[in-house]
Amino acid sequence: MRFGFLALLWLFVLACIRVIRSDLRTSGQPRIAVPPPARRRGKGPGGGSPAPRQAPGTPTHLLVTEGGLTGTRIGLTGAPVLIGRANDSTLVLEDDYASTRHARISLADGRWVVEDLGSTNGTYLGQRKLDGPVPMDVGVPLRIGKTALELR
Repeated sequence: MRFGFLALLWLFVLACIRVIRSDLRTSGQPRIAVPPPARRRGKGPGGGSPAPRQAPGTPTHLLVTEGGLTGTRIGLTGAPVLIGRANDSTLVLEDDYASTRHARISLADGRWVVEDLGSTNGTYLGQRKLDGPVPMDVGVPLRIGKTALELR
C-alpha cells in the first residue's frame, strides 16, 4: 500500500511539472500587438490623404459586448488577435473560464476566422462550439467564458 501511495504521489508531481513546463513554453512567445492608428500629417485641417475605403460590411474592429472588459475596442489591422489570460495576448481576459491561450482571430482569404486553441471550456460562435477554424460574420457574438465579442 505504501508503494501504491508513493507511485500515485509521483504521478501527481510529474503531472504538475508537465503543466508548469507547458505554461512556461507558451509564455515566452512574442506578443502580437495591435499597432497604434496612423497619425494624420499633411496640409490643411483634415490632414493628409484620406484613409483607404473599405467595402461596405467589412469589419474594422472587435468590440467586447459582455464581461469585465465591456466597451473595449480592438482595431483589425490584418494581424492575428490572440485572446486569453496570458499577459502577452492581444486581449487579456481576467476570466476563470478562459485559458491562457484560448482563441485566435486571424485574416484568411479576406475573411476573419476564429479558432479555438485547445481551451478547456471551449469557444462559442453564436450557439456553435468551435471545433476548428470558422469564418466570423459581423454582429455574431463570440463567447469565451463570461466575455462576448463581436466583429463590427
